[in-house]
Amino acid sequence: MLKKPIILPEGYPFIIISLIVAALLWYFSMLYAAVIPFVFSCYFCYFFRCPRRNAIIPPGEDTIVSPADGTVVDVSHGVEEEMYLGEKCHKITIFLSVFDVHCNRSPMEGTIKYQSYTQGRFLPAYEKEVGFENERGAIGIEGKHRNILVILIAGILARRVVSWKQLGDPLQKGELYGMIKFGSCTELYIPGEAEICVKKGDTVRGGLTIVGRLKLE
Repeated sequence: MLKKPIILPEGYPFIIISLIVAALLWYFSMLYAAVIPFVFSCYFCYFFRCPRRNAIIPPGEDTIVSPADGTVVDVSHGVEEEMYLGEKCHKITIFLSVFDVHCNRSPMEGTIKYQSYTQGRFLPAYEKEVGFENERGAIGIEGKHRNILVILIAGILARRVVSWKQLGDPLQKGELYGMIKFGSCTELYIPGEAEICVKKGDTVRGGLTIVGRLKLE
C-alpha cells in the first residue's frame, strides 16, 4: 500500500518558498509584511495534510467508500458512462473546497485497468460542465465483483491532477492514489445494482464514508 507522510511532498515547494519570503521580509525589518507569507505557509501545511486512515477503512467486498473528502453536490442514476465502463451507472459528484483534505483514495480493492489524463479549461468545480470541459484525470478500477470509474476534475484554482499510481497497479480499498491541487471535484461511477448511501448535501470523508453497497449474487 502506498504510504505517504503527514504532509504530502507536493506541498513542500509552496511551504518552503513562503517561509523564505517571510524570512527575507523579517530580515529587512518588514515584520508586518512577513506575516502574510508566513500565514500562507501555515495554510499550505494544512492544505497538503494527509491524515492516515488505513486502520479504520470499512471492510467488506460489497462496500464502496468515498474517493475524497468533501460535500456531495449531485447523485444521479442511469447515467451513461462511455469512457471506460460503457453502461449506465450511478454517479456521485463530490466537491472539494480549499479546506478539505485533497488526497484521493481508491473506493474499493482492485486493479487499475484504465487511466487517462485530459487537458482542458478551469471552470469552477461546482459547475455542471466541468466534467466535460475541465482538466481531468480518470482511473478505471477492475474489482472482484464490479468495475468502477473515478474522475478527478480540476477547478478554477486547481491546475494540476497528480497521480502516484500507474496502469496495471493494484489498489487496496482506501489506498492513496492521487490528488488535485487547490480545490476540485471528484466523480464516482458505479454500474449495476447498488444501494447508494449518500445524498446531495452530505459530507463525506475519503476512505471512511460508505457511499454505496453493491448487490452481490
